[in-house]
Amino acid sequence: MQTHLECFPCFLRQTVIALRQRTDDQALQEEVIRAVLPLIHEADTTKPPAYTTTFIHRMIREKLRDDPFREIKHEYNDIALGLYPSLKERVKKSSDPLWTASRLAIAGNVIDFGIFTSVDIEGSVGRSLAASIAVDAYPAFREALETVDEVLYLLDNAGEIVFDRLFIEELVSRGKKVKAVVKGSPVLNDVTREDAAQTGLADQCDVIDNGSDGIGTIIEWTSPAFRRELDRAQLVISKGQGNFETLFGTDKRTFFLFQSKCEVVSKELGQSLGSMLFLSS
Repeated sequence: MQTHLECFPCFLRQTVIALRQRTDDQALQEEVIRAVLPLIHEADTTKPPAYTTTFIHRMIREKLRDDPFREIKHEYNDIALGLYPSLKERVKKSSDPLWTASRLAIAGNVIDFGIFTSVDIEGSVGRSLAASIAVDAYPAFREALETVDEVLYLLDNAGEIVFDRLFIEELVSRGKKVKAVVKGSPVLNDVTREDAAQTGLADQCDVIDNGSDGIGTIIEWTSPAFRRELDRAQLVISKGQGNFETLFGTDKRTFFLFQSKCEVVSKELGQSLGSMLFLSS
């Protein structure tokens, strides 16, 4: 996916969202925005938007000398954990627990503070579960899953990770070895090892990091150790729009689970904004 004209105002909007997470200092906010503007000016439109967004968030953290999303990540992990028991029961009682868990994983992708300033998790997830899947490769996924022993699961956001845990627990219960991949260091509200520990996911499966602070999975910026894991992966589950932007079109057997949260991605897929998607590569 390439960067489109509509991405440019979004770059600036994301900057404002990040700043308001951490500081009310108007002078500092203005300083950061002015520092970000040249990065937007120099955006490589032949690359996915995630490239420019990564540079922008590195600049924001450098100027703030802090991770602006640290507190809200902890907050939404706790909120999602509060929903976990009822969601787990919902999965258990389902006629197809794996299907229900996959739907919950997609519904949880609404938790994205790179795009939204606040999220009503319970309400948003309820609305998402009531909606139909715009593109549903679940039957192909079930078939593919029967042929593999291991799954590489690329995580996305804090809070959302609790919904991923439900899906991963179902995979593990079917005898699959799952390696969950977090970011190598903080960026946006993407998950790190700290989030995997806080939400109990680290007790359910192996957790590795990709050695990168890139938005999505920009393969050339990841560690050699992660690239070896990706090369040998039998099946990849990729969560979130950023991972879709950076990985769609690769030759790995990959299933993309996310909600289309911007007009550009929605238009590329021929879907309406907010569509729930279970895509196969």
